[in-house]
Amino acid sequence: MKTKIILLTIGLFLLNAGTLQAAERWLEGYNKVLVVGAHPDDPETMCGGTMIKLRQMGVEVVSVYLTGGEAGIPGKSHEESRAIRTAEAKKACEAMGVRSIFLTQIDGNAEINKARYAELEALIEAEKPDLVITHWPIDSHRDHRVCSILVYDAWRQSRYSFDLYYGEVMTGMQTQTFAPTHWVNITEQHEQKVKAYYCHKSQDMPAIQEWHDAMEIFRGMECHTKYAEAFTKQVWTE
Repeated sequence: MKTKIILLTIGLFLLNAGTLQAAERWLEGYNKVLVVGAHPDDPETMCGGTMIKLRQMGVEVVSVYLTGGEAGIPGKSHEESRAIRTAEAKKACEAMGVRSIFLTQIDGNAEINKARYAELEALIEAEKPDLVITHWPIDSHRDHRVCSILVYDAWRQSRYSFDLYYGEVMTGMQTQTFAPTHWVNITEQHEQKVKAYYCHKSQDMPAIQEWHDAMEIFRGMECHTKYAEAFTKQVWTE
């Protein structure tokens, strides 16, 4: 009986060590990463800590916004909202040390069609990332779903030239049925991540922080850290 307990303890220790390793080492070897979000603040909240960690590792990181947040400020026109929210996103990217790119879709009216497929495919061809992170496709927000599908198609059209991972945003309210395969310990990056997404002053960031802090604490519990971000890897098939 004592032998079984000892073996079980050793097994749990090895499992925990493996989880920690997965949380720390899967990012190694990448040179250029694109994070594609539907709106200003999506990349930052989904994986801002990971973006900061990648920059600290010397990786080039680009934050791509499908829309300009045109519908994101009540009482403002689309043009006014886009100007405000893209400026906020640029400040957030500066805080994380990453580059920003804005595509031409409209917040609340993101489209999937031949031209939109071509737009994102052209961007990825021009940037040539070896890792892309985007929204998990099962999500209550239509724009998030559109963004995910466009990235997935670009990945297939590129003949799987980059690794594709999905992240989560406001899980339970937006992201649904998300099951992580990989984690990143962002305990040391958490404070800088919060500062970055508080650049989005036009949004209700205290409520968003409360939601994401709970997620990051839970994901941290899964991989034995204080704060973590979680991802799931898309496996390619012919």
